[in-house]
Amino acid sequence: MTTTRLAPEQLSLRIDPASLGFDDTSTLPTGALPWIGQERAETAARFGLAMDQPDYNLFVLGEVGSGRATLLRQLTRAVAAERPVPPDLCYLHNFDAPERPRALRMPAGQGRELRQLMGKLSRFLQSEIPLRLSSEDFKAESERIQNAYQAEEAKAYGELVAFAEARSFNLFRESGHLVFTLIGEKGAALTEAEARTLSKDRRAEIDKAEQELRDEIARFLEKTRPMLRVMNEGLAALRRQTVKPLLDHELQTIRVSLKKQIKDSVKLGSYLDQVQHDVLEHIELFIAQDSDDEARQEALAQLLLGYRVNLVVDNADLSGAPVIAEDNPVFHTLFGRIEYQAEEDVMMTDFFRVRAGSLIRAHGGFLLLHLRDLLADELVWEKLRRFMRSGRVQIEEPGSSLMPMAAVSLQPEAVDVETKIVLIGSVDEYYAVQEADPEFARHFMVKVDFAESFPASDETRAASALFVAHTCRKLGLPHLSAPAVARLIEDAHRQVDDQTRQSAIFARTEALVAESAGMCRARGASRVEREDVDAALDARRQRHNYPEQRLRESIAEGERLITLHGEQVGQINGLTQIDLGDWRFGLPVRVSARTHAGTQGLLNIEREVEMSGPIHDKGVLILHSYLTALFAHLAPLALNASIVFEQEYHGVEGDSASCAELFAVLSALSGVPLNQGIAVTGALNQHGEVLPVGGINEKIEGWFRVCEASGLDGRQGVLMPARNLRHLMLERPVVEAVEQGRFHIHTAAHLSEGLELLTGLPSGLPVAPAVEVDYPAESVLGRAQQTLQAYRRACQRAGSAGRTRRLRT
Repeated sequence: MTTTRLAPEQLSLRIDPASLGFDDTSTLPTGALPWIGQERAETAARFGLAMDQPDYNLFVLGEVGSGRATLLRQLTRAVAAERPVPPDLCYLHNFDAPERPRALRMPAGQGRELRQLMGKLSRFLQSEIPLRLSSEDFKAESERIQNAYQAEEAKAYGELVAFAEARSFNLFRESGHLVFTLIGEKGAALTEAEARTLSKDRRAEIDKAEQELRDEIARFLEKTRPMLRVMNEGLAALRRQTVKPLLDHELQTIRVSLKKQIKDSVKLGSYLDQVQHDVLEHIELFIAQDSDDEARQEALAQLLLGYRVNLVVDNADLSGAPVIAEDNPVFHTLFGRIEYQAEEDVMMTDFFRVRAGSLIRAHGGFLLLHLRDLLADELVWEKLRRFMRSGRVQIEEPGSSLMPMAAVSLQPEAVDVETKIVLIGSVDEYYAVQEADPEFARHFMVKVDFAESFPASDETRAASALFVAHTCRKLGLPHLSAPAVARLIEDAHRQVDDQTRQSAIFARTEALVAESAGMCRARGASRVEREDVDAALDARRQRHNYPEQRLRESIAEGERLITLHGEQVGQINGLTQIDLGDWRFGLPVRVSARTHAGTQGLLNIEREVEMSGPIHDKGVLILHSYLTALFAHLAPLALNASIVFEQEYHGVEGDSASCAELFAVLSALSGVPLNQGIAVTGALNQHGEVLPVGGINEKIEGWFRVCEASGLDGRQGVLMPARNLRHLMLERPVVEAVEQGRFHIHTAAHLSEGLELLTGLPSGLPVAPAVEVDYPAESVLGRAQQTLQAYRRACQRAGSAGRTRRLRT
């Protein structure tokens, strides 16, 4: 078994611009964004949006930048355009309980019409009622009622006056009160001085007469009050009789104008009846008076405020169902609020200050929310959970009890809401909710799973070109040539390290289009070419790769010990990847091993000092298992071995260095030196097979740059797993160096292949597995076997000496 040296064409995927079928993106058709490589997600989304049953809300999961929010917004708008327009929602004054405003749903557009009609009614009543109540017919009938009362009252008053005069009292009216005075002998009112001169008997007679007069006045008032009440009732009935036909006509006009059948027609009819009753009960407020008219006008204005219509949801301008993307789902924007106004140290409000939130406004349509935003506010999360359970929204103002001033509170009528919620989150958030809150999760029965990558094909590349054209038009950028688009697609392959798959994170592609357009404009061109994309990628690297540059400089300056030439025993260059979030790069690290006789086995120094992660520890244990299996016929192994990543102070994770670690151990055991110009990456299983690793491109390029900085000698290269072949998407400088024979990339499917490449000797591993085997003496494993046998003899001698000493004591 031997390694395979890769040809330059195997190192990267190159897209032929001619295969794209266009000259530049300006010739591509316009239209909706395609669901590139997201057929599964699109099918699930369409299914969920078509389901009208409860609990078939959508949970959209995927990585940021995958287009999940954009594509769902686009699809929901397309679906919503085919759906009927949902009804308007109004809040009306509740005449029976003003603190509980009534909700009224009306066909789209009729809420606005009702508001206009009620406003028109208020203005009409203010102008027309006074006219009707000042007509000649009304005045004549009113005078008749008043005259009848006055005649009866005058008769009773005359009798009362006669009663008073018979007892020497003069009775008259003053400011609405009955006043009487005692009349003296001369027919004039008796003065106080004259009253004191009267005899005791006369004063007694006067007191008795006064009491009789008072009793008679009381009887007079008891007799005339019903007359007054009858007159007032008669006048009120006359006013109602005069105004009622007018009111009936206007309210009937409103009913006829709103002739469409509505679900809440009974509620609307009841409300209009209450308006009519309220107007008739307060007709006197419409009549101008000479005294205290300012107070009457204020009371009238307050009365008319109750006839307004608070249109909280107006769908008159919609042509389909609503689609609302709520990017700020705090409590009041999502569920609505009640506004307050400070008046004399009291927070006042009324039904007209009720405001609907996006959840109510999306009734009959779709509401897009991001899960992370909801989880940030426990109060919002709990309220949404209750809504998902009940399907009803109660508008309220949270924390009103904590207001610095006393508040007049409202409890608007709760409304049923039929909104399909599209909840957008990451994969981790989705499964966290599934585990932590299964009751909430069951309301989202449609899982829309966006892929991070997808198999590449001519169709996906054509769709990617459409996306680029759409981006250019949306952002007003110069269009891209076919070679430039081909370079973008190659970068999409690079992002997932796969020649057969493309990245589904199109946010990066969109950003790269914008940056490439900037490079194009900087050179004064009108079309983006391939070199502009390359320049944008180089500029991005320059902005982000400072940590990588500093680490490479530390190697060039000799701070980090990396040997690039020659051979060394027990030492090899492994390849690592460093991911800083915004930038990934590869870096070589020296892996060294030391062995000697003993019984402790393999020691992982990183593990001992707690600087390694569980995956790395697992890799070392697998390495130890395979090493034991290689020399099982010598078991138990008399071996102490240590492995370390030199000059690594920030911890180690991953198993991609397990091949390099085993090579170092076998070199230390056999005394065979390893080629220091070939860096190694690859994981290992218990059968010696080399497994694929991640970050293969960054690792190779990191090693290449280090070698290039010190000068390529034509013998340097990388040993990588053969199973990583399709993941190669190397940068052009690496490919060119391979073409020129200055750098080489080798692949191995089994440990033995790499061992032979690095040592130049046969590995000694038989082609067919054997239970017991002695490896050839001149092979790497044969030499390691000899060393282990020597260790065994040394341990046995040490053990015998120890027993002898113990016997002496």
